[in-house]
Amino acid sequence: MKKILLPISLIYSFVLFVRHKFYDLGLLKSKSFNVPNICVGNLNLGGTGKTPHIEYLVRLLSDKYKVAVLSRGYGRNTKGFVFADENSSHNDIGDEPLQYFNKFKNIDVAVDESRCDGMIRLLQRETPPQIVLLDDAYQHRKIKPGLNILLTDYYNLYSNDILLPAGNLRDIKKAARRAEIIVVTKSPNVITPYYRKDIEDSLRLLPHQKVFYSYIEYQDFQPLSKLSREFDIRDAKTVLLFCGIANTYSLEDHLKRKYNTTSKIQFNDHHDFTEKDIDMVIEKYNSLIGKNKVIVTTEKDAMRLINKSFMNKFDDIPVFTIPIKVKFHKEEGVSFDDEILNYIKNNI
Repeated sequence: MKKILLPISLIYSFVLFVRHKFYDLGLLKSKSFNVPNICVGNLNLGGTGKTPHIEYLVRLLSDKYKVAVLSRGYGRNTKGFVFADENSSHNDIGDEPLQYFNKFKNIDVAVDESRCDGMIRLLQRETPPQIVLLDDAYQHRKIKPGLNILLTDYYNLYSNDILLPAGNLRDIKKAARRAEIIVVTKSPNVITPYYRKDIEDSLRLLPHQKVFYSYIEYQDFQPLSKLSREFDIRDAKTVLLFCGIANTYSLEDHLKRKYNTTSKIQFNDHHDFTEKDIDMVIEKYNSLIGKNKVIVTTEKDAMRLINKSFMNKFDDIPVFTIPIKVKFHKEEGVSFDDEILNYIKNNI
């Protein structure tokens, strides 16, 4: 199938090359802003961990500065600029922005498919942000970020992939040259120098680029249903995972190492759950053997569930979310933080 689709990928590559060249030559304009702004993006379709890395930056910066996160708001039913508030749902702003808003009460969250328009609207507010985090704006070249952070999955490096539709890249590999920082995400807890060199040779880093390695640290389960508030998760033996995210391999591996039996129901990324979906999940749960069984989903999936009228179907079932955090290897966390803080200090 890849051989059949390859000619389309080549045409797509040419179109992207011309588009980037027009921006590089100034024939298409990119707008810069005086406020420090950091773009976190990737070259792949998804699944590199943009959301937890945005959250990492929020934790790093929001105690000292007024921070805003500006996203496209994928999957929302609205258009244009929307500023998140207490009445916002995933239909208004998308699942990831809703997750940011619910988790961090000391930041602003907004969505706009035009990042330039979104930045202008944010900076026109009565109390504008001091720092803006651009969530998934790497391909949005109408805006010129002050700092580009490019993410790539340890097990699926962009350097080893090809463009859509034959592969999973949505941008040409040369676009990686714009990044000042490259983060290899979802890496093992221990990486040998040999593998580091192999990865960095594959990425063909430029002199101005710095590479860091991050990994996922899974947090304690959080209750989502009524019964889960009374259930002692330490008694769980069997886990049913259901989710609509791009890559589940690391989460599945984590659950398999902790529980005797695991099952999974996979939906498409950003899937908008229906009552029929929940009925299917419950049916699968009831079919599992054993008493000490639970249902688990991700924080992002929970954002597409919490305001649904049929969530009460989960009332008598222990349903949990599993939060995640990003960690960097050893002293790399300090170095990464210094890179970010020095950029802020020099541009605020």
